Amino acid sequence: MDNPTKPTIKTEFIPLAMILLTLFSSVYFYNNLPERVATHWNIAGQVDAYGSGQTQAVAFPLLIVGMYILFLLIPFLDPKKERYKQFNKVYHIFKNILLALMVVIYFIVSLNGLGYNLPVGVIIPGLIGLLFIVLGNYMGKIKMNWFMGIRTPWTLSSEEVWNKTHRFGGKMFILAGLLMMAETVLPINWRLPVFIIMMAALLFGTIGYSYIVYLKEKKNMNK
Repeated sequence: MDNPTKPTIKTEFIPLAMILLTLFSSVYFYNNLPERVATHWNIAGQVDAYGSGQTQAVAFPLLIVGMYILFLLIPFLDPKKERYKQFNKVYHIFKNILLALMVVIYFIVSLNGLGYNLPVGVIIPGLIGLLFIVLGNYMGKIKMNWFMGIRTPWTLSSEEVWNKTHRFGGKMFILAGLLMMAETVLPINWRLPVFIIMMAALLFGTIGYSYIVYLKEKKNMNK
């Protein structure tokens, strides 16, 4: 069975190169990371969890490999697999940007474990904000499917609701990304409330918008 996303050497070179770089680097990190390293930081950038350096060196690359395999399998598993041909380029962009984020986080956390004292609490939220901006820029090009995008009962019931919601959601993602990047320079005691408000607005805003568009479409159909 053909893969609807049509993977080629051109589309898979970058993700496979990132995976190989991560796997080779994991050998170095496994042999050099201390037994106890920071594994999680709170929204204020303070370490709030520790773990085994050797486990971190191996587990993160395996997670990245698993993500890549999942991206290859999703088009086959989706009942609407034929739709992936309509946003093939965007699918590969999403795959590459998400894998790239995971690879960069792996190196930042691992280098921090080696004693480089990188500002993880600033860099990672900034990168996630950038991710939101990139995803938001392409959100409106995702066609209806069961795995990617804003999936509500109303977007999955109507092509028009899906398209309008994703155009609106794209703008919301870009705004959320900009706020997340700006959040890194806010006072520490502001960050958590701003983050909660931002994510709530993104979640309930897109869900609510899809329902409103659905009601309008249904009303127009009944005229």
